[in-house]
Amino acid sequence: MTMRVVITECDHDAFVEEQAVAAANGVDLVITQSRTRAELIANATGADGILVQYARIDGEVLDALPGLKVVGRYGVGLDNIDLDAAAERGIPVRNVPDYGTEAVSDHAIGLALAVARGITTLDRGLRAGRFDLPRVRPLYQIRGRIFGVIGLGRIGTATAHKAAGLGYRVIGTDIAAEPGALWHGIPVVSLDELLSQSQVVSLHTPLDASTRHLLDADRLAQMRPDAIVVNTSRGGVIDTEALVAALRVGKLAGAGIDVHESEPLPSDHPLTTLDNVVLTPHLAWYTEESYGELKRRTMQNVVDVLKGER
Repeated sequence: MTMRVVITECDHDAFVEEQAVAAANGVDLVITQSRTRAELIANATGADGILVQYARIDGEVLDALPGLKVVGRYGVGLDNIDLDAAAERGIPVRNVPDYGTEAVSDHAIGLALAVARGITTLDRGLRAGRFDLPRVRPLYQIRGRIFGVIGLGRIGTATAHKAAGLGYRVIGTDIAAEPGALWHGIPVVSLDELLSQSQVVSLHTPLDASTRHLLDADRLAQMRPDAIVVNTSRGGVIDTEALVAALRVGKLAGAGIDVHESEPLPSDHPLTTLDNVVLTPHLAWYTEESYGELKRRTMQNVVDVLKGER
């Protein structure tokens, strides 16, 4: 019997990689763009597997698709999938946890440097005919400053090593690592110690109940006034209102933010009014290499489960 796989919704501009995997494995691939829950269920009825990007997949959706055998998620995070509901129904959920390691860690470093050197402020000033040194002072050299990484998984570890290569003194914290130890060569400290010492704090944690608003007003207050916050993980890891408040009164030196609590970020959001903030639209994951790998491996993951290769 031919396996049927449905892409429920996705913002990719082409599906060449998915189609190639489907053709090589005799899979009937159906590409849809479901805008509502009802459309998703209607489009995925009869599917053996689904590929999901942003859609919320919970028990109600799974019960409406009784023949479903696997869910594949484009990306690292699984916060839009109810994993408990899937496990209760015996439905495996597959992601691609390491496809964007190089891309995201590159982007985190890029954001940190852009903020630390005032590059975007200087660029905007020059384009407007201004010499903006007063607006970016003080600037500091990188070597010897402390770069703190929260979350020492694949991406956090890669970011830490790249920061060290630039001359930062790197420390990290992770729920799986004991303070005082070395984790992949990175000195581990407590979260409190990291926040109080670091001049760059780069976030690399998943979003769940334990990490939502991990950086809230109290923790932001622990940070140095010359510190920069970088977030390429999930928007909800930072309390955005508290971040804006801290930046406005000079309790932080700046921020580089790729992921946002509200996406797409509204053009009139308070973050867009701050010169010491560099913003990108949740694209840290993207390079041509990572993009192709993500699409190919997401599709292959689903096919592997359907073929019994668990």
